[in-house]
Amino acid sequence: MRAAGIEVLKNEHKDELLTFLAQRPIHTVCMSSFVRDNGVVSPLNRGTFYAYRGTTGQIEGAALLGHATLVESESDEALRGFAELTHQGSPFHLIRGEHQMIDRFWLYYAELGHNARLTCREILFESQTITPLAAVQPDLKAATFRELDKVAQINAEMILEECGVNPLLRDPDGFRARLARRINQDRIWIWQQNDRVIFKADIFAETPEMIYLEGVYVDPKARRRGIGQRCLSHLSNLLLQRSKSLCLLINEEHEELQDFYRGVGFQSRGTYETLYFTPKNV
Repeated sequence: MRAAGIEVLKNEHKDELLTFLAQRPIHTVCMSSFVRDNGVVSPLNRGTFYAYRGTTGQIEGAALLGHATLVESESDEALRGFAELTHQGSPFHLIRGEHQMIDRFWLYYAELGHNARLTCREILFESQTITPLAAVQPDLKAATFRELDKVAQINAEMILEECGVNPLLRDPDGFRARLARRINQDRIWIWQQNDRVIFKADIFAETPEMIYLEGVYVDPKARRRGIGQRCLSHLSNLLLQRSKSLCLLINEEHEELQDFYRGVGFQSRGTYETLYFTPKNV
């Protein structure tokens, strides 16, 4: 037997970490994608990976602590340890995770004197549905660098509306660089008409088991006409050829938006909590 505790993970722990995260792929897709894309140790992860090991030496909890703090563990000891580490470094932006897990994490983190600037409860939706479609579909394409400015403006407006931070003001170079990398990975999909973006969706994270979508956008002038539904159904069919499942988060207050996703085959799989904190420079 060994003493339980937390350790910083290195690239040599990649396979072990991915094996642990693979136990709940819908809840760990973001961390798994970071590790697959960048390795365990990389500035592109915008944080540091930690593991909590029990007395057997096996990983019983994992966390990415940094700009976004993500945690995965059923162990209260691990959650307490991750909360103390987060306190020492302080999150740049947000803490996110499954509702019950984050509630337990927050009990320890709040004891250390922290208050969230904004709290959002979100519904986790998943789809594995291939939808029969009409013969003619929107001409969805992976965005290119020519569309970078358009995508950056749309995403910045969506982020500002969601959490009150404009990334084009806070970190314009870093924000555009991250979007450019996503474009280079074919992870931003758009449909344009007359040089105007009508539909857009970002793949934030991707593994063979799960794709996590964010930033799904329909031009305001094109809403309530079935365009968003046709585009998302078409995109879902395309993406389910390269991964087993799709997932995304929707604010629980946006009931009409939840109905929209149910209408294209998504089903609720649980509740998430996102805690936003006062931004710091990155």
